[in-house]
Amino acid sequence: MHFTHEYPFDPSYGYSLDDLRAVAPPPEPADFAAFWTARYHRALGVVPNPRLRSSSDAHPRFLVHDLEYASTDGFPIRGWLLTPRDGPPRRGFVLGHGYGGIECPPLNLPRADGAYLVPCFRGLSRSRRPPISPDPNWHVLHDLDQRDRYILGGCVDDVWTGVSALLGIFPELAGHLGYLGISLGGGIGALALAWDARIARGHLNVPSFGHQPLRLRLPSTGSAAALQRYARTTGGVLDTLAYYDSAIAARHIRSPMQVAAAVFDPAVAPPGQFSVYNAIPGDKRLFVLEAGHFDYPGRARQEQQLLAELWAFFAPL
Repeated sequence: MHFTHEYPFDPSYGYSLDDLRAVAPPPEPADFAAFWTARYHRALGVVPNPRLRSSSDAHPRFLVHDLEYASTDGFPIRGWLLTPRDGPPRRGFVLGHGYGGIECPPLNLPRADGAYLVPCFRGLSRSRRPPISPDPNWHVLHDLDQRDRYILGGCVDDVWTGVSALLGIFPELAGHLGYLGISLGGGIGALALAWDARIARGHLNVPSFGHQPLRLRLPSTGSAAALQRYARTTGGVLDTLAYYDSAIAARHIRSPMQVAAAVFDPAVAPPGQFSVYNAIPGDKRLFVLEAGHFDYPGRARQEQQLLAELWAFFAPL
């Protein structure tokens, strides 16, 4: 797909759709699974103690509650819980937002009979806390020199503890949980769903962090560009990033997945997005977006088509 743009590089990177569907994940570190399963079991030990109060935010289809719960290391995660206006929820969802942050609950949600837990990842939006910068260009670098403390690992913890919080509020939804994540939240979702069997179905939209070696090489905007600048002056970046590769993690996903991947994207290079989809070994569906992180004439139409597909995809929950 060709678009007129002002970027000094080609956001399609010369890849055809066939090329994109052939991008494989990079090699997996020998202790990748051990690293993440240990981290997951640590997060399962956290008692999130979710706290709710009526919110000043409103939604046309859902009741909105302000939410706070405890994640790993006692980090307070804030966000929202949306519940159906009519009747109890039949299924639950955790939502993962993009690096632009999230200032209010999203309007377009696939199932009216769902409860939606919408956390703000640590350091961002409602979960801001110094010394973590809320600027994506700095947030993505926070503790990058320490594999076990890198900020993205904490964001994955926030998803896992969010699942625990949602089940604490609605224990009857066990076995009926889904995940929806976009960009940052898409990459974090792949890292989280690879190990958490409590999430029965997942959707990743323009997922970030796929194929980190390519991510460091292909010219990009946003957080990827910040990583590239940092890597040019600092050695050993891949020593940490290899453990935070959403394509490598996707090989371990066992739940049915739906991935929306773009063939043109200046912020999250399409080869990285497709490497996530390609790596998923089981039941998966692909929705090809004409572009990501970019406004284009068919965007509203594609968003409505995707929402309809997600309604059907999550129906079995």
